[in-house]
Amino acid sequence: MTAPDSDTQKELEMAAQHTKNWVKDVIMKYNICPFARQEVERQTIRYAVIDKRKLTEVLEALIVECQFLDSHPEVETTLFVLPTGFEGFYDYLDLVDIATDLLQEQDYEGVYQLASFHPDYCFDGEPQDSAANFTNRAPYPTLHIIREVSMEKALASFDDPESIPERNITFAERKGSEFFIKLLQHCKR
Repeated sequence: MTAPDSDTQKELEMAAQHTKNWVKDVIMKYNICPFARQEVERQTIRYAVIDKRKLTEVLEALIVECQFLDSHPEVETTLFVLPTGFEGFYDYLDLVDIATDLLQEQDYEGVYQLASFHPDYCFDGEPQDSAANFTNRAPYPTLHIIREVSMEKALASFDDPESIPERNITFAERKGSEFFIKLLQHCKR
């Protein structure tokens, strides 16, 4: 495997920074995920920017990332960022389905789960321009690899965790799509 050239390396670093900006300036600031602040402050989020475009290569990198998490318990979670190759939302959804199946095949069911984010995320049955979609929109296609044990602990300590998605949708609809469009653009500064 060859190392990325300097331009590619800069692009990967920018994608990581844009994603960090999104976590801090959107997810944490507006409490989209009430569990994010602690991990940001503890610096236990890994930002793995993947310079692969082929499905098989991305899936291999996903398993390598799970193996990394297996051997690094001090890392709470990984944002697996795909800046190129999965810009199309439906191609990305296919990746999410295949990746979820792969985790099961690799005996990671019950160990890790995936949450998905995409610049064009659209909930089933929602219009593309619905503000609700912004609760799952990110600067780049991103798979969030979550430790299930940690998620269970976090949810157990949170009153009414089932209300989180609805609360986020209500907030997004109150703020409107334009608000979130500007936020996401600002993340790429």
